[in-house]
Amino acid sequence: MPVSTPSSPARSVPEAVHRRRWAVLGVLMLSLLIVVLDNSILNVAVKTISTPAPTGLGATQSELEWAINSYTLVFAGLLFASGLLGDRLGRKRSLLFGLVVFGTGSALAAFSGSPGELITFRAVMGLGGAFVMPATLAVLMNVFERDEQPKAIGIWAGGVGLAIAIGPITGGVLLEHFWWGSIFLVNVPVVLLALGLMIWLVPESRDPAPGRIDLAGVLLSVLGLVLLVYGIIRGGEQASFTEAGVLLPVLAGLAVLTAFVLYEKRSDHPALDVSYFREPVFSAAVAAIALVFFALMGVTFFSAFYLQSVRGYSALDSGLLLLPLALAQMVFAPRARLAVERFGARWVCATGLAAVALGLGAFAFFDADTPVWVLALVFLVQGAGMAHIMPPVTVAIMQTLPREKAGSGSAINNTFRQVGGALGVAVLGSVLSSVYRGEIESHLDGLPPAVRTTAGESLEATLAVAEKLGADSLVAPAHQAFLDAMHVTAWASAGIAAVGAVVVAVFLPGRTPASGAPPRPASRPDHPEPARR
Repeated sequence: MPVSTPSSPARSVPEAVHRRRWAVLGVLMLSLLIVVLDNSILNVAVKTISTPAPTGLGATQSELEWAINSYTLVFAGLLFASGLLGDRLGRKRSLLFGLVVFGTGSALAAFSGSPGELITFRAVMGLGGAFVMPATLAVLMNVFERDEQPKAIGIWAGGVGLAIAIGPITGGVLLEHFWWGSIFLVNVPVVLLALGLMIWLVPESRDPAPGRIDLAGVLLSVLGLVLLVYGIIRGGEQASFTEAGVLLPVLAGLAVLTAFVLYEKRSDHPALDVSYFREPVFSAAVAAIALVFFALMGVTFFSAFYLQSVRGYSALDSGLLLLPLALAQMVFAPRARLAVERFGARWVCATGLAAVALGLGAFAFFDADTPVWVLALVFLVQGAGMAHIMPPVTVAIMQTLPREKAGSGSAINNTFRQVGGALGVAVLGSVLSSVYRGEIESHLDGLPPAVRTTAGESLEATLAVAEKLGADSLVAPAHQAFLDAMHVTAWASAGIAAVGAVVVAVFLPGRTPASGAPPRPASRPDHPEPARR
C-alpha cells in the first residue's frame, strides 16, 4: 500500500470522519447486505411461489423468471446513471433514496396478490437497489485514506460474497416457519435500521465540480443497457440467441451503447470519460469482473438444480452447502491486499481466477453420489479464488479514476459485473438446456406430442411430467441427462474463467516495491485529483 512521504498530506479525510470510518463501513455493509441477499434469497422460494394460493401465487415458469428478471433489468439498466447522479447530488442522498425505495418495494412485494404485482414490485426493488449498490463503494472511497482503501474494499467484497451465500440459508429458514412473503418483509426492519444509522454516521460527499449534466449520454446509457440486458434475459428464456425477439434487442442495445461511446468521445462534458478504458489496468480489471461473474453466475444457476433436483437436498440444506464459499470470502477477501503486496495484483488475481476455473471444472466430474465433503471443498476453493479477485480488481478500477468520480467508477464496476452475470446465466443456461434436450429426447418416445414438448424443456419439467403420469422410469434418465448437460456447461464455465486468468496475467501490474494496490496512472491535466473533503 502507498507509503506516506514528507511531500504528501498527512490526512485528506476530515478527522471527525476518519474516527468513525469503520462504523461507516459497517453501515455500508448493512445496506449492501440486503440488496445482494435479496437476489439470492428469491431463488429458494420459486417453488413455493409457483404453488397455488393460499400457499403461493400459482406463478407460471415464465412469471417466476420475470419476478427475478424484472429486478435485474431495472437494476442493471440504471446502475451507471444512478452512480452519476450520486456524484452530482450526493452519495448519502443516493443511498437514503435507494434504501427507502427498496424497503417500500420489499413491503409491497411481500403482500403481492398476483404474479403480476410481484413482478412490478420487484422492479421497484431493482430501482432502489440501483441507487444503493454504487453509492456504498463511492462513500467508502471518500471516508478512507488511500492507503486503507484496499483493506476496506476487501471487507466490502467479502460482504458481497457473504450475502450471496447466506441468502439461500435465510430463505430456507424463513420458508420453513413463515409464508413466502416473509423473504421480502424481512428487508423492512433492516432498511429502517440502516436508514437510522446512515443519517447518524455517514457523511455526505459529491463531485465538487460536476459541470453540465450529460443528459443525452445518460439516456443513451440507460436505453442501451436495458435493451442489451433484456435481450440477454430473453435469450436465456428461449435457450436461443438467434430468434428475432432475442437478436433484435441485443443488436439494438449494442448499437445504442456504441453510439453512447462515440458521443462521449466527442462531448466536452461526458458522463463517462471513455479514455479511461485506454488504461490497460482499468480495462483488464473491468474485463476480469465481467468474466468471473459470467462463469460464476452460470454455474450457480445450474448448481441449485443439481443440489435440489438431482441430489434431493432441501433449499436450506443447499444453502448450508454454500457456507464454505461464504467463509472463504470472509476470511480471505480482507487479507487479499497482503498477498497483493507480496506477489503483485497480476499473479494474485490470475491465481484466483485459476482457482475459480478449477472449482467450476470440478462440476464436470460430479455425479449423483459425489461425497458431500467434495462439494464443500470445491465451494471453499471457489470462495478463496473469488476473495483474491474481487478486492484487487475493484481497487484497480476505483483508484484509476479520480476520487470525485467515485460514483461513476463504482457504477462501472457493478454494471460490468451485473451484465456479465446476466450473460452467464443466459448463455450457459442455454448450453445446459440445449444439451439436456438432446439427451432426454430419446427417452420421451411414446408420450403425447404436447406432453413430450413440455417434458423436454428442463429437468424440473421432466420430473413434473413423470410425477403427474406416474412414469417413474423417466426419473433416472432425466437425472443422467441433466448431469451430462451440467458437465458440458461446467467445462464452458471453467474455460471462461481461464480466459479471465490470461487477461489479468497479461494486463494487470506485477508487484511494486511501495504498493500492494495496482498503481494509479498519472492524473491527466483535465482530471486533476481533488482534495478530499
